[in-house]
Amino acid sequence: MKISIIGIGLIGGSIALKLREKGIADFIYGIDHNEKHLEEALNLNIIDEKADLEYGIKNSDLIIIAIPVDSARKILPHVLDLISDSQTVMDAGSTKAGIVGAVKDHPKRSRFVAFHPMWGTENSGPKSAIAESFSGKAGVICNKEESAEDALEIAENIVKELDMHLIYMNAEDHDVHTAYISHISHITSYALANTVLEKEREEDTIFQLASSGFSSTVRLAKSHPEMWVPIFKQNKENVLDVLNEHITQLRKFKSALEKENYEYLEELISNANKIRGILDK
Repeated sequence: MKISIIGIGLIGGSIALKLREKGIADFIYGIDHNEKHLEEALNLNIIDEKADLEYGIKNSDLIIIAIPVDSARKILPHVLDLISDSQTVMDAGSTKAGIVGAVKDHPKRSRFVAFHPMWGTENSGPKSAIAESFSGKAGVICNKEESAEDALEIAENIVKELDMHLIYMNAEDHDVHTAYISHISHITSYALANTVLEKEREEDTIFQLASSGFSSTVRLAKSHPEMWVPIFKQNKENVLDVLNEHITQLRKFKSALEKENYEYLEELISNANKIRGILDK
């Protein structure tokens, strides 16, 4: 199988490495406006050749779009314009409703499979790509009934070869759930980092006293705005909903401390501990 990957960064590069390792990809074209990323991907043997959009699509069986969601939403209709009825297109975006909606009336909509690999780090670029990144993680396919049977089968096989477990959802449900599971974590991390930077002016003190707990909590704050601003924009209503709930919960902790209601504070923490039983399954 010949594959073109549009966006040779963390996600696109990791997909390329894994599919090469599994022997699924006979040849991988890299398509990226960042020339440095393409050169790094070539040197790291992530891709076999760099290509422009039209050449890469023309010569590939499968096209995977792994760029920020606003860019993916814009480019997807054009990609579908260029493919034949025997080619398959997947994306790897963290929001799905906007992307699916962008091609709902496209004559080749059935050649597209909406996919979200539930994995990521605060790092970026092909140098951060790791072949085993997706192992054991959830691979979500949305609105599968809108994809052609053979295209869906190819996409499902790719997800399995990435060693992910398949989950099917509609795009709207996906965006609600990811707002609660993923997107709010990033906003909270950014806000906490800004809080510390605002109140603690001594960088050496932050470095010397920061515990592993603090570091893990703000790790996501190192994630790049080029990726996350489009995600928040595309999923604005769901993110606002979860953000309002989060603010409500923070106010409960604030109120308990202000009123010295430590019994209620313990109750809030005990209730939060229930997450352990879910995540430790």
